[in-house]
Amino acid sequence: MQTRTLGSTGPAVSALGLGAMGMSGAYGAADREESTATVHAALEAGVTLIDTADFYAMGHNELLLAEALRGRDRDSYRLSVKFGMLRGPGPEFGGHDSRPEAVKNFLAYSLTRLGTDHIDIYRPARLDPAVPIEETVGAVKEMIDAGYVRHLGLSEVDAATIRRAHSVHPVADLQIEYSLLRAVEAEILTAYGVLSRGLISGHWSADHTAGPGDSRAFSPRFSSGNVEHNLALVEALHRVAEAKGCTVAQLAVAWVAAQGKDIVPLVGARTRERLAEALPAMELNLTEDDLAEIEKAVPPGAARGDRYPSAFMSSLGVGN
Repeated sequence: MQTRTLGSTGPAVSALGLGAMGMSGAYGAADREESTATVHAALEAGVTLIDTADFYAMGHNELLLAEALRGRDRDSYRLSVKFGMLRGPGPEFGGHDSRPEAVKNFLAYSLTRLGTDHIDIYRPARLDPAVPIEETVGAVKEMIDAGYVRHLGLSEVDAATIRRAHSVHPVADLQIEYSLLRAVEAEILTAYGVLSRGLISGHWSADHTAGPGDSRAFSPRFSSGNVEHNLALVEALHRVAEAKGCTVAQLAVAWVAAQGKDIVPLVGARTRERLAEALPAMELNLTEDDLAEIEKAVPPGAARGDRYPSAFMSSLGVGN
């Protein structure tokens, strides 16, 4: 497994990371035993970066990872954790809380659930409009100075916010959705949604119905009318992948990784089968001609539908 360094002060991590959200029901029912086996398979393949959040199924994801990582050398992997998004006992979201006292409270719970004495990269999930980013980062800095956190990260914020945060403490990386359906102008990324939640994985079809608990049932890109248009883009991508001798998913992951040496794709695999498909993507060598063919198949801005329902779009600091 290749490695990449996050920023000038961040950690060295595997060139491909594992996003654990789907293991806690975000895309419908997940199998706990298979999820644990997938984490183990990722570590054995050299994946060292694992991403989670304290609000993924209200702590379920952190507890699952604690179980999967038990007995492993703590220095053999890096935990990236998001905080600050408020949840209710049902499916509703309750906004954001990035007050300094809340930061420390969230961190205390995450450390306990994860069964660890430190988190490698700690980041607010979204910008809290009621709290200056300098105050939030100041609290994370205190936790870094105290040894509970190693590095500061950010998520879904614009360049001005990054600069303000960086003036308080160096920012290791920005986590943001980045795929062929949504390119961004940024550096030092951990990129989630590289397969656009499975839409460009090559495993989704227009007649596929999102099951109970699957958040894609509410995604504009998967809605009737939009999904057919978007899958036509995937079909064009499939022809490029076939000529390259790889799968659509591998091509999509490789394209993200090829956008910069400071970009680390996070693959949300929740089964060993999907992980095994993604891993060879890091060995794909995309030439300039390959990249041109890929972007011809999926031109910038070609996707139809926002990446989140309208109620969530206002919390994003970097557009659609």
